[in-house]
Amino acid sequence: MTPERNPHRRPLADGRQIFYFDDAGRNRAHTARDTRELPTLDHSSRMRYDVLTGEWITVASHRMTRTHLPSTAECPLCPTTETRTPTEIPDTDYDVAVFENRFPSFASAPQDAAYSPGDGLGDRPAVGHCEVMCFSSDHTASVAELPLERMRTIVGAWISRTEELSADPVVEQVFCFENRGEEIGVTLTHPHGQIYAYPYVTPRTRSMLTQADKHFERTGRSLLADVLAFEREDRTRLIYDGDHWSAYVPTAARWPIEIHLAPHRDIPDLPSLNDEEREELAVVYQDLLRRVDRFYPGVDRVPYIAAWHQAPVRIDRPLGRLHLQLFSILRAPGKLKYLAGSESAMGAWVNDAIPEAVAARLRELK
Repeated sequence: MTPERNPHRRPLADGRQIFYFDDAGRNRAHTARDTRELPTLDHSSRMRYDVLTGEWITVASHRMTRTHLPSTAECPLCPTTETRTPTEIPDTDYDVAVFENRFPSFASAPQDAAYSPGDGLGDRPAVGHCEVMCFSSDHTASVAELPLERMRTIVGAWISRTEELSADPVVEQVFCFENRGEEIGVTLTHPHGQIYAYPYVTPRTRSMLTQADKHFERTGRSLLADVLAFEREDRTRLIYDGDHWSAYVPTAARWPIEIHLAPHRDIPDLPSLNDEEREELAVVYQDLLRRVDRFYPGVDRVPYIAAWHQAPVRIDRPLGRLHLQLFSILRAPGKLKYLAGSESAMGAWVNDAIPEAVAARLRELK
């Protein structure tokens, strides 16, 4: 069994689980115990249905007290050592570690809890999963500059966690992502991402599924596959065209920098990738991150969100297609794109950047 299929599982002090994924050839025991005294995990999040939009809103008031931009010495994602307060990672070193979030928006219902369904379908417990994925024990590391072997481990961890979380009958969609940079709103600067397992299909995915369904009814083909084929043939916005993956700036990009990365095969999610696709993904993913970091002269680390769009677990799954959306809110050095009146209130987007010009700049940054 490969490490991604059989990570080291250990309990944390409050009953949460941590999963260690080792780089190839570094299969360690990870026997350190979590010696902290922690309160019981808060399961009080609720979901309320917005009848005006048809969307679920999660209310998680306990997250108001979550850790916010601690010093390096107090970082909860660094490994635990003899010279520092115990952290979320009991081991003294690790490659990739994934653990259940201490301040989750969605959480597994405790076995001894008997939740009331509330006010019918409009108010219910926010049952699901929120996990934190630490990409390195090095507090100052960047995913773009990690060794290729570590990137392979990260891909394997995404796949492993997507598989396990998708098997939970309450989960409808699994979302792996990374927020990088204080401008994005991160509360911890240690290199890390997150995995959300939602008990519903998210609004953006529903919108894409609706468009995909209309396209299929009209043409009998996959919408996302046709978009990829168009971009590969047109090449105006194409950034990378490999054996198994292609990356392009979308025609109707919303963000100052936005890249979509898609596999050439029609596959629904990360676990469906074959070995060759996984290997090329590890290489091209870091290549795209490095291009984004070099986009603006004088800016060393561009803030970004890297978001994996995977098909829902059950609902309209055949209409979904795996792809990455990588984007930044930085529109110029020192200037951010704010979602002000038009975007926030009306959902009507305005982009100052021309997608073809952004693609040309990204192609230059080899």
